[in-house]
Amino acid sequence: MGYRVVDTESVEPEPDRPCECRKLTGPAGLDEVALNRFRAAPGEQVPLAYHYHETQEEAFYVLSGTLAVETPDRTYEVDAGELFAVDPGSPQRAHNPADADGPVEILAIGAPPVDGDAVAYDPTADADAGDDAGTDA
Repeated sequence: MGYRVVDTESVEPEPDRPCECRKLTGPAGLDEVALNRFRAAPGEQVPLAYHYHETQEEAFYVLSGTLAVETPDRTYEVDAGELFAVDPGSPQRAHNPADADGPVEILAIGAPPVDGDAVAYDPTADADAGDDAGTDA
């Protein structure tokens, strides 16, 4: 058996991120899941870029504020107390809109914990494909 309590404020934020990102996986001693806490001011995005994961499932639990998640089909508004889940291969860009009243804080969970499976996504590439998209049955 093993137990740990992690003071998330004592975990140093990652450098070179578009918002505050505290990686909790290591301090918590987790092997089967990745765990990050984000705090984004109005106008800041959460991930480094619009992307999808090849193998990782993701979930964003909103602790406070409202998270906007842009997808190829629409933009979702996820309020405090709600969870947004993302399947592998599903492009998304999470952010706090510039006109938000304040910061958004989220807990991001990913499984399996992987490094390097994030693939950049260009939403204009799908739009340029136009009529060819989805024709293979």
